Amino acid sequence: MPGLLEETEAILRWIAEEIGRDTYVDVIVQYYPAGRTGEFPEIDRHLYRSEFEHALAVADGLGLRRLDRRSRAAAPRLADAPAWAASTRTS
Repeated sequence: MPGLLEETEAILRWIAEEIGRDTYVDVIVQYYPAGRTGEFPEIDRHLYRSEFEHALAVADGLGLRRLDRRSRAAAPRLADAPAWAASTRTS
C-alpha cells in the first residue's frame, strides 16, 4: 500500500520468520486507488517507484529467495515520487 513501508516490512519479516525464506512472494505493483479511497488521502494514489524498490530491498535483506520475477520487472513502470513527497516518506 502506498506510504505504508513499515507495515510492508512487518509483513515480509513475518513471512520470512514464520513461514520461511523459501516461501513464494509476489510483491505486487498493481495497487489501484478506487472506490472510497478519496476518503483516505494516504492511500489515494499509486505506489511510487522508491516505495516499491524499498519493499524489494527489504525482501532481499530478509533472505526471501522466491520473489516473483514479474515483481522486479514491474518497477520501471512506476512513477518517481514528487519532490514534496520525499519528506513525508517512511524509511
